[in-house]
Amino acid sequence: MKLDRLISWRERHISERQFVLLLSLFVGFFTSVAAWLLKTLIHWISFLVISVVDGTGHNFWYLIAPMTGIALAALFVRYIVKDDISHGITKILYAISQRKSIIKAHNMWTSIVGSSLTIGFGGSVGAEAPIVLTGAAIGSNLARVFRLDQRTMMLMIGCGAAGAIGGIFKAPIAGLVFTLEVLMIDMTMASVSPLLISSVTATAFTYLFSGTQPMFPLDSTADFAIARIPLYILLGVVCGLMSLYFTRGMDALETQFRRVNSFALKIAVGGAALSVLIFLFPPLFGEGYDTIGNLLNGNAAATLDNSPFAALGGGLWVVPVYLVLVVLLKIVASVATNGGGGVGGIFAPSLFVGAVTGWLVGHLLNMAGMNVPEGNFALAGMAGLMAGVMHAPLTGIFLIAELTGGYHLFMPLMIVAVLSYLTIMLFEPHSLYAMRLAKKGELLTHHKDRSVLTLMSLDEVLESDFRILSPGMKLGELIKVIQESRRNIFPVIDSEGHLLGVLLLDEVRNIMFQPRLYNRFTVSQLMTSPKAVLYHDMPMERVMEIFEDTGAWNLPVVDRDKRYLGFVSKSKIFNSYRDVLVRFSEE
Repeated sequence: MKLDRLISWRERHISERQFVLLLSLFVGFFTSVAAWLLKTLIHWISFLVISVVDGTGHNFWYLIAPMTGIALAALFVRYIVKDDISHGITKILYAISQRKSIIKAHNMWTSIVGSSLTIGFGGSVGAEAPIVLTGAAIGSNLARVFRLDQRTMMLMIGCGAAGAIGGIFKAPIAGLVFTLEVLMIDMTMASVSPLLISSVTATAFTYLFSGTQPMFPLDSTADFAIARIPLYILLGVVCGLMSLYFTRGMDALETQFRRVNSFALKIAVGGAALSVLIFLFPPLFGEGYDTIGNLLNGNAAATLDNSPFAALGGGLWVVPVYLVLVVLLKIVASVATNGGGGVGGIFAPSLFVGAVTGWLVGHLLNMAGMNVPEGNFALAGMAGLMAGVMHAPLTGIFLIAELTGGYHLFMPLMIVAVLSYLTIMLFEPHSLYAMRLAKKGELLTHHKDRSVLTLMSLDEVLESDFRILSPGMKLGELIKVIQESRRNIFPVIDSEGHLLGVLLLDEVRNIMFQPRLYNRFTVSQLMTSPKAVLYHDMPMERVMEIFEDTGAWNLPVVDRDKRYLGFVSKSKIFNSYRDVLVRFSEE
């Protein structure tokens, strides 16, 4: 095959390290194309919908469009994809933790289609998680095509994610930091170069596709003032509490939606709820980036446009009360979108809630006579919610700085992001992304021990050179087996290969030198039950937990039909662990 010849040529002429760097460049390019395609599709569809609303002057189109988008996306996923493509970041964490970094090939395009239909028609979610899953799938599958090892596949997933963030946000540093902080395990310096290449490549091509203008250009912002540090500390705490509301609220609402078993009912409930919310509160339409831009640049009154509440005018409390309702209902709109069958992520909702929260805090301080720049507080609020919801303060800081060009406001971004993160950590140990896996015990954390165990498999440490005993074997026959064996533990197997028990040398040592007992005892009388039994498909982390709980040094391994496969020993695991750790940490 041509691919085999290409791989053979590569192995002869290009070193592994050089090839990883080259591959990371291609991952960045393909991911930038995917990000541009997704943003273009969303823009086209949403432009069509908004044109209809503006052209007719009838807001009732907001009651039709979101439900249509959810229905189209749900039907696409159910009958064409036939797989769950929601919760993109969680999917990546699961692939790293439980699937040996393998992401299905269809994820390279299905999330683009599903999320463009969802968001373009008004779904109140973001395109970032779908494009991150798309980028990670590109990286994973390119690594699989070239038959790279699992450690490199994991790195390529990170490259795809970094390229996705860099490409869709024009934020290369945030792409790198997001991958290290949110997705990846304990990475070494050797991993930073490929991640940077992918992120910078994706950002550079996005510049070519859509220009270098930041996503939220700031018309005017006030400089940072030291006297406002206490107020930013207050904002950080508020953002942390708002992040807790966002995280807990979304999780609780998603749980309720999962209890609805009917496919049609989910679409109906989710679509109807979303449509009514958008009809009443148009800022909930789509990603909400127009609202963020208005708040950053001092045009908060524009959030009332096309709303039934616009008739109330611009009174002192109209806009802030309206935005309080908007920010509280945003999680309902987002969950209704995804729960009803739509495809989207929480990046945009967290930025939206952060901007509104920051503006509200600034506005209330101004009403109290503090004279603070509301746009700056909206900017810092975005960093605070991003840091709190994702448990990623560095991502929040760098992403908002790059999104807006607000590098001169690093100090308030840092204060708010760190305080928000510390506040939510008092109540919630996991991010919204990781919470779903943590509940199932399937989360890979940022600990090198667990990371290395994930790179190992039970097959690699399985030993099958143990002498097998049958239950009817006499003690005399057992003595001959012991003489020929170098082991002190023996599996007892029935005629169909099922494990019945184990026989320990220590259990027969006191009678093995008494010939008069050789025909009196059989193996079935002398065997014992093992302290635990391992299944061949258990993750290595679970295997180590069983070893620690039982205090055993050797444990038998069986398949799901209880047929004996071999033994695993602690010493073998430790030796393999050491080898993998060395490979994992290589510069």
